[in-house]
Amino acid sequence: MPFARLATATTPTCHIGLGLAAVGRPGYINLGRDRDLGDDRSVDALRARTHELLDAAYAQGVRYFDAARSYGRSEEFLADWLTAHPEIDDIVVGSKWGYTYTADWTTDAERHEVKDHSVETYERQRAESAALLGDRIDLYQIHSVTPDSPALTDKDLHARLAEAAAQGVTVGFSTSGPAQADAIRAALAVTVDGEPLFRTVQSTYNALETSAAPALAEAHDAGLTVIVKEGMANGRLAEPHAPDALKAVAEETGLGCDAVALALVLRQPWAGVVLSGAATVTQLASNLHAPVVDLDEDRLTRLAALTEDPRAYWERRGQLPWH
Repeated sequence: MPFARLATATTPTCHIGLGLAAVGRPGYINLGRDRDLGDDRSVDALRARTHELLDAAYAQGVRYFDAARSYGRSEEFLADWLTAHPEIDDIVVGSKWGYTYTADWTTDAERHEVKDHSVETYERQRAESAALLGDRIDLYQIHSVTPDSPALTDKDLHARLAEAAAQGVTVGFSTSGPAQADAIRAALAVTVDGEPLFRTVQSTYNALETSAAPALAEAHDAGLTVIVKEGMANGRLAEPHAPDALKAVAEETGLGCDAVALALVLRQPWAGVVLSGAATVTQLASNLHAPVVDLDEDRLTRLAALTEDPRAYWERRGQLPWH
């Protein structure tokens, strides 16, 4: 399994990965994008920004990089960076299929992505990903599985995914929505020829949305690598939007709200890789302080009070504008 390579890393940031959702396309739902990206969101500008982030992340020990077909040109930008650095052979590359990017490099599209978990979409997007990243793809995930997703019951799709696994690609899935735990448990039950199909799960978990934790622990115990996304709650846990309790803990530690928020995730025993969604090198550097944040019992108790009802959390997330 390619994630075993991460265990050999010697830097303290080896369990933090870099997600490219925020920089692979001009529009996204993260708060503060006007400040982070400015007015120039041309393809060339975001390609340069992505490469700068990848350079900085690799130099500081990050070895997992996360893209998706729906993240605009994230796969293309990552592929360009890998081509420019043929000496780099110690990273793990993950991507996802199941959403098609439809915004045509704009920030005001009526729909930015369209979800489809059919076999036909898998075959098309797998070919598109392979055309860009070739055999550098270590992990290929179904994007945003929910309990009603046909990907959980489509035997033909399962057979195609098993074929990819037999060829050396790790097969996984990501989740979203208030019923993440149900989706995770349903996916754990999916088998092909009596063997579990999925080897990784990527889910949202942060100080505000903790409902998936028991199911993620079950997935970890079943042998899956757990990847955590949206540890910053799409910017809601970063300055200046962070809740007062988080700001107070950050001030006590002398580190940023982002580092504290990610530290809370890193301390979960089932968390294998925690994604940074940084849009700037400065944000990345601050995120990478997370492993050294001291969270004592008093601080953990105060942060635990931030948890929201999952339905309310996801409703608010769904109302965030595509900046």
